[in-house]
Amino acid sequence: MEKWQERTALLFKEKGLEALKNSNVLVVGLGGVGSFAAEFIARAGVGKMTIVDGDVVDITNINRQLPALHSTVGLDKVHVVGDRLMDINPQLELTRVKEFLSPERAFELVDPKFDFVLDCIDSVTPKLNLIKAAKRKKVKLISSMGAGGKMEAAKVKVADISQTKNCFFAKVIKKRLREMKIDKGIKVVFSSEIQDASSLKTTDGSNFKKSFYGTNSYMPGLFGLYAAEYVIRKLLEKAAPSEN
Repeated sequence: MEKWQERTALLFKEKGLEALKNSNVLVVGLGGVGSFAAEFIARAGVGKMTIVDGDVVDITNINRQLPALHSTVGLDKVHVVGDRLMDINPQLELTRVKEFLSPERAFELVDPKFDFVLDCIDSVTPKLNLIKAAKRKKVKLISSMGAGGKMEAAKVKVADISQTKNCFFAKVIKKRLREMKIDKGIKVVFSSEIQDASSLKTTDGSNFKKSFYGTNSYMPGLFGLYAAEYVIRKLLEKAAPSEN
């Protein structure tokens, strides 16, 4: 056990630490959800991680994203987050992939070597490609739905995608998944709070995102926390199936 893991060991025990150290996790999307999820997983002691994001830090990210500071605007998220993860655990076996996932790359990247995939993508088509790849290759996955337009922390939960409600993003994803003959069996983080319609901003279509909801400092991070908690507890089950 490394000294920095002393408090974790008291809770997870040595077998739990070993299970996490021997685990391999893929995090796709390092925005408000994925950046926090990746950090929570690294601090838990997961031994191998691949992080994927093709974007750079934008000044509008500062209100909610872990890598976003005035000093990091314009820098690659995958490098800012990656450097932070390595500073947390210098022994982490980290792979950084700077790219936006095409359908082909999603299928190339998702591999049975991963114990879990965290889908923290905030656009529809790449998210669907990642979910489809994980489903076909039988790799465990948890997917983040929409944190925008939401304020109530108590209404965030993990459930099967078939049980989601009051989330426009989840509604679109469910419809598209049904077209792929996938209507359940996907774990997601979502909020049952009704979105604040007045926080929606539409653009002329030239923007990368044609419309988006307002966000606050804590909801995306909370989604990341729920995703990380689910993954960490599932990884610990390998060490103590009867206790989790």
